[in-house]
Amino acid sequence: MAKLAESTFLNCEAQTQPFSSVDAEPPIDLVHLSRQTFGDHELECELLGLFEAQAGQFAERLRAPAAFGDADWRIGLAHTIKGSARAVGAFEVGRAAESYEEALRAGDPSAVNLARSLDAAIGRARGAIALLLSGARSERSDREIF
Repeated sequence: MAKLAESTFLNCEAQTQPFSSVDAEPPIDLVHLSRQTFGDHELECELLGLFEAQAGQFAERLRAPAAFGDADWRIGLAHTIKGSARAVGAFEVGRAAESYEEALRAGDPSAVNLARSLDAAIGRARGAIALLLSGARSERSDREIF
């Protein structure tokens, strides 16, 4: 795994990302994120922080035991996290949220398992964001020292 200080975090020119090469798909597509923000590093960090907080709240709500009649708010939750995830390049989260949303709309009993898959995808994305933001903070403090 590349060190974050040496990574191309938020540099759209390079295709390398600071995630394990074992990952079939990186939890956050940094090239997509950079394009979305026109390469504005501060905006990227802000969006990642906002998504991380939102995703954490959503994951907590997803873990609540399902009850009769709560499909509507769960559909809304899945739909919202789907859009947010796609905006920051967390495409695995976006796909998992879409699958969960569709299962809920269809009354599919597999929605319970899909909620677990969504929770796991959120966890991977949040872990990647934590790495990215800690590297960005470290980079910023290094610049301030010198």
